[in-house]
Amino acid sequence: MSLLLKDPQARVDHAIDWSAYLAGQSLIASDWMVEPEEAGGIVVEASAFEAQRSSARVTGGRVGQVYRLTNRVTLSDGQADERSVTMRVEER
Repeated sequence: MSLLLKDPQARVDHAIDWSAYLAGQSLIASDWMVEPEEAGGIVVEASAFEAQRSSARVTGGRVGQVYRLTNRVTLSDGQADERSVTMRVEER
């Protein structure tokens, strides 16, 4: 898991390149989750995916709070996998 810093007023795009993990498969579904879910917390404003890459635009967040942003994908052979990053919200 990696640590990213985010300003509470910023809209940040984050992407995951899945190509190294796919072994000939492709993405057929992608879902993004934020933990913890809380009022004023980070929100996934929009998301998208292609055959080998997924992305999300995140907004908000409470200063000093640490969030986990997780991308869960379904592959063309029915397998599921996920990757997470940690985001800390700081005034920048």
